[in-house]
Amino acid sequence: MSESAGPHSVGLMMDRIDRSVDRVLRSASALSDQQVREPSLLPGWSRGHVLTHIARNADGLRNLLIWARTGIQTPQYASMEVRDKEIELGAGRSAADLTADIASSALAFMELARELPDDSWLAQVRGLRGPAHPAWFTLSRRLSEVEIHHADLDAGYRPSDWPDWFVTDELYRVTGALAQNPDAPAAVLNDALTGRQYLLRAEGTSELAITGSGYALLAWLLGRSSGDDLTADPAGPAGQLPSVPAH
Repeated sequence: MSESAGPHSVGLMMDRIDRSVDRVLRSASALSDQQVREPSLLPGWSRGHVLTHIARNADGLRNLLIWARTGIQTPQYASMEVRDKEIELGAGRSAADLTADIASSALAFMELARELPDDSWLAQVRGLRGPAHPAWFTLSRRLSEVEIHHADLDAGYRPSDWPDWFVTDELYRVTGALAQNPDAPAAVLNDALTGRQYLLRAEGTSELAITGSGYALLAWLLGRSSGDDLTADPAGPAGQLPSVPAH
């Protein structure tokens, strides 16, 4: 288990969120009004869509912290349709407005997180997708959203810029999510930079080994790379994987 997992590490995760948000704010503040309307790396989304999504994600996860604090069920989003409409409506704003939205929504999320009583971090909440989870996991979700979508922005921040701790944590998370998926190949993933190994699809055995830098492996697992920069043994293309959401 990675060092950022669990309620005992909420302080560490909050500090990491602050640093991740600072990085995406620096990228956003350097964009012009024209540049935020240009395509991002996500099909059909401009940079404005990505920036708006990062802001609305903070609002949605803040709702889950309110749920944890009060015990009153507070949905992350009213519905997927409402979520998508809010992103679409916000995408066309100016670069300054988009940047200010990320800053203010991130601040509101972190203020509530820092005020949350210790026992509330163990309260069970549920996002729009996926199973219920303890409230502390909202911090992990927030980190993933900010880091992954910062790279999606196509504004100079790339998977190779992801912090080492983030790459390690996410490789454990994503391989765990794919472990029971019959559509995922059975393989051993080798991080050439750290020497760590990750098992992709646990059941059965496989002769397939895929090697590359941790960030390249993660980008491939997240559908952000074709895997052309990875090496397979036996030789062959890394191929496509089932979709794994950012969080």
